[in-house]
Amino acid sequence: MSYLVALPFLVFVGIFLVYPTILVLAGSFQDSSGAFTFQNLTDLTKGVYLQAFIRSVELSALTALIGAVFGALLAWAVAVGKPEGLLRRIVVAASGVLAQFGGVPLAFAFLATVGFQGFVTQFLRDNVGIDLFAGSAWLFELPGLTLVYTFFQIPLMVIVFLPALDGLRPQWREATASLGGTSWTYWRHVGGPILVPPFLGALLLLFANAFSAYATAAALVSQGSPIVPLQIRGFLTGEVVLGQENLGKALGLGMVVIVSIAMGVNVLLQRRMSKWVR
Repeated sequence: MSYLVALPFLVFVGIFLVYPTILVLAGSFQDSSGAFTFQNLTDLTKGVYLQAFIRSVELSALTALIGAVFGALLAWAVAVGKPEGLLRRIVVAASGVLAQFGGVPLAFAFLATVGFQGFVTQFLRDNVGIDLFAGSAWLFELPGLTLVYTFFQIPLMVIVFLPALDGLRPQWREATASLGGTSWTYWRHVGGPILVPPFLGALLLLFANAFSAYATAAALVSQGSPIVPLQIRGFLTGEVVLGQENLGKALGLGMVVIVSIAMGVNVLLQRRMSKWVR
């Protein structure tokens, strides 16, 4: 009877995760007539589809690295403060909100702020003489996506990395000092090795988060499909790719594989970390 409690969740996962994944997997190996083929996967290794994967990986890796570094620094600033202090509560609460603040609202916020007619853009143009869009519509290209993605990557890093910082016990530093060790000795042989696995795990989580993001990019980029999620959108909504819908499923399968690898490595790193925080 205890397993019945999980039944609604299992049904939900089966309908909205397992079943679509099976459809994507099966469709990736079928042509327009339903015959078995490897052509869809072969097409992913060349042309615009390969470039889309490369740009998606570059965008995800860059925003994950920026978010991990600045998010870790912010989490450290919070961790060394008062455990129940006002600053910690504000940062944690804000990070929880901003980490989920994506999609169309986030895109609109940046358009209203630094878009062609955003108030910051107009202020700099009229009062300082600086044109943010001189010669390039960067906000609607990969540089703009990098900036926008970083907005929710940093708060997410704070949320996932702060528990690791809280797991550093004061007794470890005291033991190092009692044995004649310096701060460098502590971070080199104790704190650093303990924090590296959770930092890398959080980095992989941020990579997967950016790699699978769709709504924000879709709201900003109206022309072209520079990354894989937008390529898939073209196969779902476009009229010039009739008969090639399964190629879109192959793109989805490629995303599933990449994200699964990142999350698999993350699980291994979390297992290594768990022995230090017991």
